[in-house]
Amino acid sequence: MAHWQAMLSSTVFIAVIGLIMTEWINLTVAALLGALLLVFANVMTLEEAIGYIAQSHGTLALFFGVMVLVRAFEATKVFDYLAMQILLLVKGEGKRLLIGIIALTTPICAVLPNATTVMLLAPLIPPIAKELSVNFVPLLILMVFVANSAGLLTSVGDPVTFLVSDAINLSFGDYLLRLSLVGVIAIAVVSLTLPVLFRKIWRTKLDNLRYIPHPQIQHPEALTMGGLIFAFVLIFFVIGDYLPVPISPAAVALLGAALAMLVSHQSKIDTVNNILRDIDWSTLIFFMSTFVLIGGLEKTGVIHGFATILATTIGKNVFFGSIILLIITGILSSIVPNIPLVVAMIPLLKQYLVNVGLVGTEVLASDFSGQLPPSVLPLFYAMLLGASLGGNGTLVGASSNIVAAGIAQQYGRRISFKGFLKYSIPITVLQLIAATIYLLFRFFG
Repeated sequence: MAHWQAMLSSTVFIAVIGLIMTEWINLTVAALLGALLLVFANVMTLEEAIGYIAQSHGTLALFFGVMVLVRAFEATKVFDYLAMQILLLVKGEGKRLLIGIIALTTPICAVLPNATTVMLLAPLIPPIAKELSVNFVPLLILMVFVANSAGLLTSVGDPVTFLVSDAINLSFGDYLLRLSLVGVIAIAVVSLTLPVLFRKIWRTKLDNLRYIPHPQIQHPEALTMGGLIFAFVLIFFVIGDYLPVPISPAAVALLGAALAMLVSHQSKIDTVNNILRDIDWSTLIFFMSTFVLIGGLEKTGVIHGFATILATTIGKNVFFGSIILLIITGILSSIVPNIPLVVAMIPLLKQYLVNVGLVGTEVLASDFSGQLPPSVLPLFYAMLLGASLGGNGTLVGASSNIVAAGIAQQYGRRISFKGFLKYSIPITVLQLIAATIYLLFRFFG
């Protein structure tokens, strides 16, 4: 691959991140222009660009399906109704609401991907915030932090944990024993910062709940069918991969979306055109463009070059390498969406282990089903922790962040890059420090 192409792909990627950080132009437009520039400069063909998008088709299909599923039943007013019930449950107190968001989001994210959880729960937030007369943006940001942190509780709670666990053949039970506690620690860090980072909402209290509106459920028959569809989707999200004929979460989400549109259309509560028009296409296009940008770095050898530098720097020192890897991936995943970052880094980390002689070449096979030596596993754990928690670092660090930003725009507010940093920097720094301490004592103590 020509040197100029590597330089161009790196420059374009840095420029896109810079534009997003400075908010000169919309983040979706910045990413799309960057991806198209790589195509028009012949760094990759349009077919290759589409191929990189296709590699992440599962993520895109999952997001699209859940977006349709949520939007199809908005006309029933179920989200407004549930929001008011939550407000009554927390007695109109801001601090109870903040704690409630953590309590509600955490168990769901243990079994569902974090971005999916944000899609399902985020529509509840704006109506609650409106009645409390507070800005709902900080509440969405809190939900994102909790979702990204709680995703560490199990190997299926975050695409990153699933990808790494699958790559090293780490079972669900082994994950719980070795890494689940980090998720608990990460959530505890978020909880302890509530009175400081969210102090305005923490002190808010609605004195008289009798005068708040009490929305009524509309179209109960359609909502009943919708509830059955939601239950079907949630159950098969959890058990689909374990069936004799596995069903991926993406396929389940798409089937749920199709059934939701069928019910919505046949019951005449909304039209298919209206549902599809209101989908957050901006978020989907941003993800597709990002996959192309990462593909450009991969194709031109930029990512491989970083792996070579890593091998030269840490050699066979797994202890030092784990700490460096956690810090590096924590920083990188703050500016690069963590899913494509981990997809790119897994084979490179395996190649590094082969290059320095810590494992045999058999680990490079796509169908490798053996176990890696326990001595090298902390490197993968470090990458997993850095990528998951580093995703809290900036607005573009994790898929759930982008999803929350899209939902905020749909409700008339914008989560700015700088505004996100106000909350994310202290959270991310504290969580990465806590994860580093855990890694040291758990695997090197």
